[in-house]
Amino acid sequence: MNTSLYECKQLILDAAKNNNYAGQDPFDGLNSRLFNIFPSLKTGLFGLAFIQLNKRLAINIRPLLGVPKMRNPKGIGLFILGLLEDYKSTNEDKYLTEAITLADWLLTQQSDPAKWQHSCWGYHFDWNARAFYVPKGKPNVITTIYVAQALYALSVITGDIKYSNPAFDSAHFIVKTLYKESEGRKYFAYIPGESAFVHNANLWGAAWVAKVASITNNNDYKKLALNAARQTVSEQGADGSWVYGARHHHQFIDGFHTGYNLEALTVLSDALQIDEFNGSIALGLKYYKEHLFEDDGTAKYYNNNRYPLDMHSVSQAIFTLIKVGQTVDDFTMAKKIIDRSIETLYLSKQKCFIYQKNKYFTNKIDYIRWTQAWVYYSFAFFNRQNNLVNKKCDNE
Repeated sequence: MNTSLYECKQLILDAAKNNNYAGQDPFDGLNSRLFNIFPSLKTGLFGLAFIQLNKRLAINIRPLLGVPKMRNPKGIGLFILGLLEDYKSTNEDKYLTEAITLADWLLTQQSDPAKWQHSCWGYHFDWNARAFYVPKGKPNVITTIYVAQALYALSVITGDIKYSNPAFDSAHFIVKTLYKESEGRKYFAYIPGESAFVHNANLWGAAWVAKVASITNNNDYKKLALNAARQTVSEQGADGSWVYGARHHHQFIDGFHTGYNLEALTVLSDALQIDEFNGSIALGLKYYKEHLFEDDGTAKYYNNNRYPLDMHSVSQAIFTLIKVGQTVDDFTMAKKIIDRSIETLYLSKQKCFIYQKNKYFTNKIDYIRWTQAWVYYSFAFFNRQNNLVNKKCDNE
C-alpha cells in the first residue's frame, strides 16, 4: 500500500481543520430540520427508526434532511489527545496551539452546570436508543471521560489549572450522579437517571474516578472505583470475554468494547497501584487477541462475525495492544492491523477512512467523531510509540 500511517494521520488532521472539526455522525439523524416542525416524533419508535435509517444507509441523505455538520465534544477530545501525541513526537508548537484552541471550546460546551453541578459533557444530538432516550447535551459517562482525559493531558503539558480543574471535577459528576447500587450490583451508569448496566461505561467511570482519586488522595473515591471494577470483573466469562451489558439485547461480544474494558481496567490498576485484576486482564487480553482478529490483521467487529469492518475496532486495538499488552509481539500485531486497515478501509482519493465495510456492501460516509477522530488519535499515538522504539534501538 502506497499510503503510510503517517500520511493518513496528517491528511485526516488537515481535512478536519479545513472543516473546523465539524462533520456528521452515525447517530445525528434527529438533528434534522424536520423535527423543528414535528419535535414529538423524536421519541418512541419513529425517532429510533429514523436514527437507524440514517445510520444504516450507505448513501448519505443528511443534506436532504437538513442535518447540519457539527462539532462533537467527544470527537474534539479525541483530536486534542491526538494533537498532544503529535506535539510530544515533534515538539512543534502548532500542535499544542491547536489543542489549546479546541480545549477552550470544550470548556464552553459543558452540560448545564446549574442542573448537573459538576463538569460533564454529552453529545450534540438527541439520541434515541433501545434502552433510553437522551436529549441533546445531556451528559454521558463516555463523552465526559474522553473530554476529561483530553483536558487533563493538556494541563500536564501547560500546567494550566483551567483545564485540570474541570477534568478533576468530572469525577464528582460521575460519583454523585452516575453511581448506582441496583439489583445486587455496584456500578457507574452510562447516563443520569438510567440503570442499564454496561461494562465499558462502568469500567471507564471507575477508571477515571480512580485516576482522579489517586491524584487528589480521595480514599472514598478509590473504594467506589475499586468496587465498581470488581463488579465487572465478577461478570467476566470463564474464557475471558465480556458481553456488552446486562440487558437481553446486550448479550453480544465485540472488539472495541472488549478493548475499552481492558484499557480501562489497566488505567484503574495503574492509578491505584494494584495487581488484583492482573489475572482478569491477562485472560481478557488472551481472548481478545484470539477471537477478535484474523491472521491477516483484520480487526473483527464481533467474536463470531468479522463484519462490519470498522475503524473503531482498529483504533481501539492499537491502544489495547500497546497500553495493555505492551510486548514486542503486541506492537507487531498492532502494526499488522494498521497496515491491513489502510489496505482495506482507506479511500486514497477522498483521503479518509470509510465508516463500515459489510459482507455485501460498503458504507463510505465520512464520519468525523466515529471514524476520523479515532483514527487520527490512534495513529498519532502509534506513531509516537514507534518513534520511541526506534530511538531506543538507535541508542542501544
